[in-house]
Amino acid sequence: MKKLTTLFLISWALLMLTGSLFLFNSLYPGWTDVLFDSSIPQSQEENLSLNELPLPIDTETTKETVSEEVPVSSPSEIEELQPSTFEDVLQNTLPGTEQYEEPNRSQIEVPDEVAGKNGYEPIQEQREEIPIEDGEEIKERLGPGETGDDLTFDPMFYPYYEMLNDKGKHLYRQIFANATALNTNFSPVEQASSGEVKTAFEAVCNDHPELFYMDTAYAAKCLRNGECVEIQLQLNSTASNLDNAMAQFSQKSEEILGGARNAGTNYEKERYVHDRLIELVDYSLTAPMNQSAYSALVNGKTVCAGYARAFQYLMQQLGIPCYYTTGYAGENHAWNIVSLEDGFYNVDSTWDDTSPATYHYFNKTDEDYATTHVRDGLSIYLPACNGQMYRSQESDGKRNLTDLGLKPEDVLTSLEDYFANCYAQAMDGEKGTKEFSNVIKGTDLFQEWYDTYNNESYKEGYASQLLTDSGASSCQLTLEVEELADDMYYIHHVLVLQ
Repeated sequence: MKKLTTLFLISWALLMLTGSLFLFNSLYPGWTDVLFDSSIPQSQEENLSLNELPLPIDTETTKETVSEEVPVSSPSEIEELQPSTFEDVLQNTLPGTEQYEEPNRSQIEVPDEVAGKNGYEPIQEQREEIPIEDGEEIKERLGPGETGDDLTFDPMFYPYYEMLNDKGKHLYRQIFANATALNTNFSPVEQASSGEVKTAFEAVCNDHPELFYMDTAYAAKCLRNGECVEIQLQLNSTASNLDNAMAQFSQKSEEILGGARNAGTNYEKERYVHDRLIELVDYSLTAPMNQSAYSALVNGKTVCAGYARAFQYLMQQLGIPCYYTTGYAGENHAWNIVSLEDGFYNVDSTWDDTSPATYHYFNKTDEDYATTHVRDGLSIYLPACNGQMYRSQESDGKRNLTDLGLKPEDVLTSLEDYFANCYAQAMDGEKGTKEFSNVIKGTDLFQEWYDTYNNESYKEGYASQLLTDSGASSCQLTLEVEELADDMYYIHHVLVLQ
């Protein structure tokens, strides 16, 4: 961590102030380094059972089993059904959140150090067109399987479900219920086009990283007009011994979750998960099952989709809303959106997994991502990321406000505020030693602050009045300056009035 310091030794007779200034070393010749220990000790891990974790999905079982017949369409009804796009099954916005504004796609540029670190594969549908009479036979033979009508989903944890209209939610519940029951073949619970089924399937995949045993591709049998009559889920190799796979998945997850639970605030838990995930996982385009959280957490090798789904799963288990987000970043790409105290933030753990690891893409706004990431598909309906409290708190090893125990409202943004803050903290009407600190933001303000001590105009700003009001005849002032993350500067004052 780079830290900057300067020492001022100022002595003066009553109202006749003289000063001397040692210039700074980094931005100005002569700055020297000051030693601050800003390392954050990692919490000790503890082994806890996943069975103790409250899952963010609520299920309610009814006393009576409701059987639901799947209507068989007549030829005339089938001819009237029109194919639809994914937008036809959406409400289009997530209630109570700001809407995402798409940046100019032509301005997207991928930094050299992360070029090629993508690998997300969009949802794939293998569609087979069949005759009408075959479709009627399939619907009668298969039925809907599990309908999922007893399931409810918290919109703060499952936003893709909340995006859907009533039909879309019905299809979503059915697909999720059949996936958890390992039932791979069933007919849509409602008459639905192939586009509507695909949207519901994508929503399930995006919301549920715990379904690591289900591929992000499926097969569908459809009529000529686009109506889907059979959904065929595709399971990967972990499904053949799912109990063992789930045990490994839980064990590896706990290696991270155990320490994260002791990390303190949601932000600190998030940062812990980010750091441990990067530490334990390697990027590999050839990793098996690389669209799943399993590839990252158990196999330790994955692509962006695996990083993002693993991060999402771990955050969900910690009770922190986290969304799987897809789009374009030079190629198809996946990352996350996290909900913290004051809003939503983008996190791309894949691109932070460099050598050395960084926080360049951790807790950023949509504006920060505007030249590198643009959302696609359902992800454009996720909330806009405009959070500020935890934005860029980790950067190049520099300390941040959280490390100092400060909040955004403690940051000073003008020289007048700085002078007033210094006077207020130092003035108690008595002589003696006084220590106080403040934080200023912005390179321009820092330059202005530096100039006030270089040209001694700080005397008029607060020092002369402080000397007079305290009844002192002289003083010594030592300043320590540390450059923080996010273009901020921490100034510590030690003032001796005599």
